[in-house]
Amino acid sequence: MRLHVHPTPEAAATEAANLIAAQVTDKPSSVLGLATGGTMEPVYALLRQKHDSGLSFADAVTFNLDEYVGLSGDHPQSYRRYMQHHFFDHVDICQSSAYLPRGDISPEEASEEYEALLQKFGPIDLQLLGLGRNGHIGFNEPLSSLASRTREKSLTKSTLEANSRFFNEGERQPTTAITMGIASIMDAKRIIVLAVGDGKADAVAAMIEGPVTSMCPGSILQMHAQVTVIVDEAAAAKLTMREYA
Repeated sequence: MRLHVHPTPEAAATEAANLIAAQVTDKPSSVLGLATGGTMEPVYALLRQKHDSGLSFADAVTFNLDEYVGLSGDHPQSYRRYMQHHFFDHVDICQSSAYLPRGDISPEEASEEYEALLQKFGPIDLQLLGLGRNGHIGFNEPLSSLASRTREKSLTKSTLEANSRFFNEGERQPTTAITMGIASIMDAKRIIVLAVGDGKADAVAAMIEGPVTSMCPGSILQMHAQVTVIVDEAAAAKLTMREYA
C-alpha cells in the first residue's frame, strides 16, 4: 500500500480526482470502478470541473460498487440517481456504458448479470473505494467472504445508521444491497481508497496495520499489488507506523 496523508479532506479529494483524470487521459477507454457516499461528492465535483476544461469520458466504461435491493434506478435514494446527479448527467459519458447493479429485479439475477458484465468488460483499470467505519468496502460488511463475488449482502446496524441520514423520516430504508464482492474488487488493476475524518481513523488503522481478516474486509487490500490509500490527518490519526508507509 502507498499511503498519502493530506492536511485536509479537500486536498485528499483533489489527489483522488487527479489520479482518476490521469487514468482517463492516459487511456480514454478506461474501465473505472466508482463509489458513492458523502466522501466522494467533492471528487465528482472536481471531475466535473476537469470535464468542463476538456477532459472527456466519452470512451470510458464505469462500474459502480453497489445498489440497494428494492430500489429502481429512478428512486431518489438509489445509487443510480446519486451518480446521475453528481456525475453522469454533467459529463459526456455514454449512459449505456455506465453500469450499476439493478435493485429492481431479483437479487440473484442482478448479481449474475453484474458479475457477467464485469467479466465481459474487465478487468477494471482503476477502482475508487471508500471505507466504512466498520472496515467495509463496497457493501462487503464484516465477516464477508474474502473470496466473494457480486451478491446480495445484508447491511449491518452501524451501516444502516450511517446511511439513514439520506432517507426521509418514515421512508423505507433497504436493509440489503447488491455489492461487488471482495474478489471482484481485487480483480482491479489499480485501487484508490479515499477516507477522511476522525470517524474513519479506526478503520484506516485496521485496514493498513491490522491482520488480514474478514472482520475488517478492507484489510484484504494489503494483498493487492497496486493500492493507493489517500487520507486526511484526522483519518490517519491512529496509525502507528505511518512514517514507514
